[in-house]
Amino acid sequence: MARKEELVRIWQRTLDYLYNQRPAFERQGADGYKPGLDTSIALDKMYDEPHKRYRIIHIAGTNGKGSTAHMLASCLQACGYRVGLFTSPHFVDFRERIRVNGKKISRNFVMQWVADYQKKEKPEDFNPSFFELVSTMAFDYFAWRHVNVAVIETGLGGRLDSTNIVTPDLSIITNVGLEHQQFLGNTIEEITREKAGIIKQGRPVVVGRADETVRDVIKSEAKRLYADVKFSQDKPEVTSATHVDNILRLTTKSFGTIDCELTGDYQTENANTVLVALNLLKRLKYRVRTDAVQKGFTCIAECTGLMGRWMKLGEKPTIICDSAHNPPGMETVLRQLRREQYDKLHMIIGFMADKDVISMLKLLPDKATYYFTQAQTSRSMSANDLKALAGKVTLKGDVYSHVNDALQAAIKAANPKDLIYVGGSMYVLAELFAALGYGDKD
Repeated sequence: MARKEELVRIWQRTLDYLYNQRPAFERQGADGYKPGLDTSIALDKMYDEPHKRYRIIHIAGTNGKGSTAHMLASCLQACGYRVGLFTSPHFVDFRERIRVNGKKISRNFVMQWVADYQKKEKPEDFNPSFFELVSTMAFDYFAWRHVNVAVIETGLGGRLDSTNIVTPDLSIITNVGLEHQQFLGNTIEEITREKAGIIKQGRPVVVGRADETVRDVIKSEAKRLYADVKFSQDKPEVTSATHVDNILRLTTKSFGTIDCELTGDYQTENANTVLVALNLLKRLKYRVRTDAVQKGFTCIAECTGLMGRWMKLGEKPTIICDSAHNPPGMETVLRQLRREQYDKLHMIIGFMADKDVISMLKLLPDKATYYFTQAQTSRSMSANDLKALAGKVTLKGDVYSHVNDALQAAIKAANPKDLIYVGGSMYVLAELFAALGYGDKD
């Protein structure tokens, strides 16, 4: 028992060290944002450039990059590859960020890695951010585990993201919308240039949804780098999508009928991007089998640990949560909500203060009952401030300091035919999952 307690203390000290090196953007906002690749390159050299020991697929985008990364990783696993998966943020456990064939990085590796890093000789002014350290840890772990391929999701933007030291076999840009304007630019053109920064010399790129402005910027960057660009909307793999028995059934050109376990309407677009990417990976001599791809789509959550994407938490009343946290994502979720059958709608919402909250509030239905809440982080908009802002667009409801309190109040108020929606921020969902005991325990 004493040994176990000591390991728990070491684990907590390890996490504290990582988070306190430089505040993580996701916890502290602007104070934790550190653009530029010099530190990432220095860290990479410190560990003998581990990312060069396996193949890489690099993913950026405003919405859908997490789902796309998990879909692709699941399909490649089903094709027989040992797959590293690096995503952010985590919901319940830090180790969710770094997985090999769906299994989270071990606590022992994290603790040993941090202890070894602390002993390394470093310049006096060497001050890596949380994300720079964790990216390097992921690259090193994947090399140690001898992965065949790693699916790497950018943290913020692309061009100056810590992960952008890699030269991937393939880059994917899921879509581009207005987000993080204080860092990435005030226009779609500027933000697209940042996302397009992951395109590498002579390496192909697949693009999901893209309007004319986004296309023009990406085409220009791809042409400059002699990179082949495929817009998945132009020759879509998915020809139809229907909801059948709690699955999303996709009819495709090259992979037959696919039963996707992720049922959000927006997953059709992500699946199409993944399938176009898989066809391109075939040309790059990846072993991509139709039966394996079909299997990969049926077990995304089980095979990769994905949570929080149009996820059903309960029935009678129906409880659904989703991680949409910007206006384009919220528009997509609300379209799907309008398709659902229910008597009354209960909306539990909380947002980060640095998001375009007012634009999202304007999208929300005024006939719902609202439960305003907040995540326990300094980036979060307080529930009281959210209620005041919502009042300006005629949305009314009560305030709850913790999301689980809001959920219990909604369950008490709802009848069995009602629908309860929880969303607005991944961090709100993270605290809900923790309260409900979600997340695997390995």
